[in-house]
Amino acid sequence: MQRSVLLLSRLYTRRSLWPQWGAPLVSPSQLPRPPGLPSPNRGYSSNSGTESRKVVVVGLPNPVIWVRSRIYFFLIRAYFDREFNIEEFTDGAKQAFTLVSKLLSQCKFDALQNLISSELLQDIKEKCSSLSDNHRNALAAHSDEIMYTTTGDVAIYYDNNGKKFVSILMRFWYLTCAELPDESLEGTKVFQFIMGDETTKNTKRLLTANYEFRREFTQGVKPDWIITRIEHSKLLD
Repeated sequence: MQRSVLLLSRLYTRRSLWPQWGAPLVSPSQLPRPPGLPSPNRGYSSNSGTESRKVVVVGLPNPVIWVRSRIYFFLIRAYFDREFNIEEFTDGAKQAFTLVSKLLSQCKFDALQNLISSELLQDIKEKCSSLSDNHRNALAAHSDEIMYTTTGDVAIYYDNNGKKFVSILMRFWYLTCAELPDESLEGTKVFQFIMGDETTKNTKRLLTANYEFRREFTQGVKPDWIITRIEHSKLLD
């Protein structure tokens, strides 16, 4: 449990990604890219002999959201936390998303007590209890199958008691091989990958999830980020 608490106490990342406008574009073929140029794309590939199939998820940046978010990140560093770094935060958020989604799929709610807010925990318990086994399995996101990550809304606010808060919404797109009926997840992307030989096929779906992280910056309060909102499209809305 201590490791889980520390996970949200300090968030890390490898690089910053541009927020996107709308859903990502998905291409079944690998997109060429100049050598050495960093890219927010994340691909999933499967090899069968000499044949290679790859799904590339490409985010479309919205310049207005990108600029607005960067202004908020500047204000956070200037007035709340001089060491705040969105690159580090994004990586930590991905780790937290992987851990929390796994615990949700396993219905290990006691392990979530120091990771998500008490109000959210009660709501999540009720929603998860009504899900089928296959739908619960689809909640779990493995780190190597997170295709795209971006920031959403960023907010700085004070409550009536003068407490200071910062909230950052993170959006994730991830692949799952959970068996789900087509009609239950209308609007999701479905891909088939050939594994080994032509008779073995693996179907994966591209699902989306929104996780909101909040931290209180009131003097004397522990510097911990906690999840206050969880949405898995068509699973936990």
